[in-house]
Amino acid sequence: MKILILGGGQLARMLALSAHPLNVKTVCIDPNKDACGGDVTQLIVSELDQIDAILPQLADVDAVTIETENIPVTTAQAFSKIKPFYPSIEALAITQDRMKEKTFVASLQIPTARFAAATTLDELQHAVEQFDLPVVVKTCRFGYDGKGQAVIRNANEVETVWRQLASDNLIVESFVNFTREVSLISVRDKAGNMVFYPLVENVHQEGILRSSTAPYQDAKLQQLAQDYAAKIMQKLNYVGVMTIEFFQVGEQLLVNEIAPRVHNSGHWTIEGAETSQFANHIRAIAGIPLGSTEPIGFSYMHNCIGDMPAMNGCMQIPGLYYHAYNKAPRDKRKVGHITIVAKDSKTLQDSKAELLKKI
Repeated sequence: MKILILGGGQLARMLALSAHPLNVKTVCIDPNKDACGGDVTQLIVSELDQIDAILPQLADVDAVTIETENIPVTTAQAFSKIKPFYPSIEALAITQDRMKEKTFVASLQIPTARFAAATTLDELQHAVEQFDLPVVVKTCRFGYDGKGQAVIRNANEVETVWRQLASDNLIVESFVNFTREVSLISVRDKAGNMVFYPLVENVHQEGILRSSTAPYQDAKLQQLAQDYAAKIMQKLNYVGVMTIEFFQVGEQLLVNEIAPRVHNSGHWTIEGAETSQFANHIRAIAGIPLGSTEPIGFSYMHNCIGDMPAMNGCMQIPGLYYHAYNKAPRDKRKVGHITIVAKDSKTLQDSKAELLKKI
């Protein structure tokens, strides 16, 4: 089997690495000739909206998937008429627009932060007046890792934020005073079988994921998250890995964002679970039985932002795995990650403290 991956970044890279042992071939398409997925699989350099140029590449592939939701829906629709497209066109269209996504989640009676659309300065002003401050204002499309969003803490900041975001397609969300941020990685195959990884506790700074710790052990919240994920995947006829980021507020989970793909907060699964999120995504698409999502001990994943720490120093720490993406250092850029896997939480905390001394 051969799978075409739309996008050629680190997620495509890790998908390709996981596909190889399963005898599944991959090819990725990305507009950047230096996309790091090209280090491990065939890379076709093309803008993703150049449908006519890409269509010939579908001749020898069996299915199409994505590593980013920022794919033109028109491209996905054109491809889906020729080859199976996963996770689904509907999932892509909904999750690449924050307003559509929140509206969809709310329609399933799944809790989210309070939200409203703002397409004009007056609508933004009205929403701010209706909500308790502070509020979070986001562009509905293309924002990620803290980009395309701002917090309004004072009513006189409305015009400034309107100019700053420079978009007439905004969503206003109530500010959630959460207990913690958690995420759930779920997988659904073509037959409708579903498996779920344990909840992960995440730490963000400036909108960028900095670390994930797994498993976050709370049986009640685990079941609640799985129920929400199952409802969403079934409604979308979803195939592949789906990630939901939640705000935990006491015993309640509020959906913050859905990612229709493998996710940064699931990188720990490469060494820390019996089957990685990447291998299970390939399995779901290829019709291979889904693998166990059971954790192997306790895991800590640290995102390397800007540059990588010295490898030799880090590799002295037992249970540490070093993943460099071969991306040029740049401010706020994800250039790699480090995972520590330990047999117990005390050992994990000791190794984590040792790592943090070195970075």
